[in-house]
Amino acid sequence: MLTSRQSKILKLIVEEYVHLAKPVSSNLICKRLKCSSATIRAEMKSLEDLDLIQKTHTSSGRIPSEKGYRYYVDNLMEPRKMDPKDMNKLAIIFQNQSLNLSDTLSRSLQVVSDITNYATVILGSSSHDNLLKQVEVVPIDKENFIVIVVTDKGHVEHKTISFESVNLDEIKKTVSLINNLIVGTPIDEVSTKLEYEIKPIIGKYVSQHEQIYNAFYQVFTDFTANNNSEHVHVAGKNKFLNQPEFTDLSKIKELYNKLDSPDALSRIIRDNDGKIKIYIGEENDISDDVTVIETNYKTPTDTGTIAIIGPKRMEYDRVVNMLDFIKKNIER
Repeated sequence: MLTSRQSKILKLIVEEYVHLAKPVSSNLICKRLKCSSATIRAEMKSLEDLDLIQKTHTSSGRIPSEKGYRYYVDNLMEPRKMDPKDMNKLAIIFQNQSLNLSDTLSRSLQVVSDITNYATVILGSSSHDNLLKQVEVVPIDKENFIVIVVTDKGHVEHKTISFESVNLDEIKKTVSLINNLIVGTPIDEVSTKLEYEIKPIIGKYVSQHEQIYNAFYQVFTDFTANNNSEHVHVAGKNKFLNQPEFTDLSKIKELYNKLDSPDALSRIIRDNDGKIKIYIGEENDISDDVTVIETNYKTPTDTGTIAIIGPKRMEYDRVVNMLDFIKKNIER
């Protein structure tokens, strides 16, 4: 553990560097803490030996190391009330009863991105996490029908299909086959089960099976594609261009590739028991140059992860409060 003075110095270095993006000089610390320059230099040398702060090549000042950020987050960061302006911007979204969960999430995380200049990520339940619960068909007229697909998470999607001279009873037989044989299957596996379990036997029960089978196969293929496209939502990727740490084009390109990859982003999901977790630099799977602050959310119909990604020089206390505010309002 650090001494009281060392803790104050480290806290000051972290918070000054977060706000100014410039190495913190011993002179500034002397003025703030009203200590002699010799005392401050000695304490800074101790912090440097502990790998909590480090020199830069361009300045005699110090910046926090990755280990220093971690010590700050775990031991020195103080609770911070949410800015009323920030809270009001988010509250307006949550008070809008016309928005569904997906729109509420995406709009609130876009606001956070605009406010903080960091990127935000939503990782909703994937199609594999949604099991087929029921399929229904509703006739519109003799040739057009609405297929309604319901998952165990309460997600409902409908699609209009059209046939020429197909008997409604034949369609109902197909729906009955699907409900009897593949209910309980993950949505992203339904198309495969249709091909290998329904297609070989549908001809025994449905005379116009080819046209009907092809229509239902397309319904589930589209349903899976739609769910996967909603699984990952990234806002504010270009905000990194506003951060002084990200002037190296190769680093930006590498980071953008990760933020464009659903597979890479899915690896930030952790079992965090609903708590807010902070992964700094090497602790996360996105980049050694960023911090990922994330939490899980859970509603009666959906589960997922929301995350804010920014430079290690991040306003940790502010971001934690924003994420907590969003999580509580989503689950409420």
